[in-house]
Amino acid sequence: MTTPIAIVGPTATGKSDLGIALAERLGGEVVNADASQLYRGMDIGTAKVTMAERAATKHHLLDVLDVTENASVAAYQRHARATVEELIARGKLPILVGGSGLYVQAVLDDLEFPGTDPEIRSRLEDELAMVGASLLHERLAGLDPVAAGAILPSNGRRVVRALEVIELTGRPFSATMPRPGPARYGTVLIGLDREPSELDARIDARVRRMFGAGFVDEVRELEKLGLRDGRTASRALGYQQVLAAFDGEYDMAEAESLTAQGHRRFVRRQRSWFRRDKRIIWLDAGRDDLVHEVLRVVTT
Repeated sequence: MTTPIAIVGPTATGKSDLGIALAERLGGEVVNADASQLYRGMDIGTAKVTMAERAATKHHLLDVLDVTENASVAAYQRHARATVEELIARGKLPILVGGSGLYVQAVLDDLEFPGTDPEIRSRLEDELAMVGASLLHERLAGLDPVAAGAILPSNGRRVVRALEVIELTGRPFSATMPRPGPARYGTVLIGLDREPSELDARIDARVRRMFGAGFVDEVRELEKLGLRDGRTASRALGYQQVLAAFDGEYDMAEAESLTAQGHRRFVRRQRSWFRRDKRIIWLDAGRDDLVHEVLRVVTT
C-alpha cells in the first residue's frame, strides 16, 4: 500500500504514536506536519518523538530549521510534497502526522503562496498596531467577503496577509485559498479526537511532564542559540511563556499554568479548523482497538 495517510487532529490526542504504529505495520515512513517540530532543539516543548523512536521508524522533516529561521508554509509545501513523492516512488507508505492545519492543507490541497512585499507588509502591520485587527478586517470584508468570512476578525496576522496579497496581486486573497476536492495523492485523512475534558486533562499532564523533564533548561539553551531572534520559534507555545518568565513578567509556576492554558485554547482552534474538512474520517483516540480500526479504514 502506497496511498498516503494523514493523521490529523488536536494536540495530545496520540497522533505520533498512531503514526509509528501504522508505519510499523504497513511499511511506512512518517512525514512531520507540526510546524514547531521543524526546529532543531525544540524537543521537550513540542513532544517530539525520541531518537530511539526515529531509529525504529524513519521520520522526515524533523529538525530542519534553526530557531533563528522563520518557518515558511510555502517552503514546507515544496519539501513535504517532494518527500511524499519520493516515498511513493520507493514503494513506501507516506504517513503525514501533525496538528498544523495549514501545513497539512499545503501538502494535500491546491494552495497557492503568492510572494510578499516588505514595504506593503510593514505599512499594513503599522496600521494593525494603530487601529487594530477588527478595523482592518472590515476593510478586508469590503474587498474580499469570502476571505473575510474565513478569517477571524481577531487574527490580525492573517488579515494583514490577506490585504497584502490583494494589493500585491490585484486578485482576491480567496483565490489563493484551498479549494474543496479530493486530497492530493488520494490521501486518506484520519482525524483523532477525545472528549474535551479528557483532552484537557491530558494537556495538563503533558505540560507538567514538560516542566519536570527539563523544559526550562531547553529554552535556556535555545535562548543562547538565538531563540529570541526567531520570529516564529520564539512564539511557540511554552517557549514564549518561559521567555517571559525569564524577563520577570511572572514566575515559572505561572509560566507553566499559562502554557497549559494556551494549549487548551489552541486545541479548540485546531478542532474548529479540522472539523471543517469533510474528507476527514474521525475516530475516538481513546478506543482500545484504534490501530485495528484505522487499518480497517485505510485498507478498505
